[in-house]
Amino acid sequence: MNAPGLRERKKQKTRWSIQEHALRLFAEQGYEATTVEQIAAAAEVSPSTFFRYFPSKEDVVVQDEYDPVLAAALAAAPPGLGALATLRHAVLAGFQSFPPGALEKVVERGRLALSVPALRARTVDNMATTVDLIAAPLARRAGRPPDDPAYRVLAGACLGAMTVAIFEWLGEAPKGAGPGERIDAALAAVEAGFSGM
Repeated sequence: MNAPGLRERKKQKTRWSIQEHALRLFAEQGYEATTVEQIAAAAEVSPSTFFRYFPSKEDVVVQDEYDPVLAAALAAAPPGLGALATLRHAVLAGFQSFPPGALEKVVERGRLALSVPALRARTVDNMATTVDLIAAPLARRAGRPPDDPAYRVLAGACLGAMTVAIFEWLGEAPKGAGPGERIDAALAAVEAGFSGM
């Protein structure tokens, strides 16, 4: 996969700068009290530029730069791995690629998303996109169409396990195991099955 060009890198930098200013303002003023206009002013962009990057105030919390990281890690997984082994490999590779300080931002966004009802609802809406993100490459690796129902069900089950692991981590961070290890353990449980329960 080619590295993004200068224009795309500038757009990414603007996007995550807007998000960083939004998170800072949410921490200082509260989510409900912070307006899009305030976020735009802090990031030195216009409100219309804000909306070009984020369709809503909720999206500035829910969207992140990690979906492309997971997609790239799924694509780069070694051949011959089964679907769950591929996903486990991709998740661990993705977390290992995080720059210093990235997990603190994930914790901040995650805790905010859990504490604001509108953000919780938007997070649930976003899960359908994540199911597609996981299911399509796994199905293609198996020679199946990207919308294969069996792989969508598998992706949904894995996403459920991953969500439980992330919620546990958010409740304990920075203590205990990190998110990569927790997600890997949750996916291992899915891989092993629940026949003994």
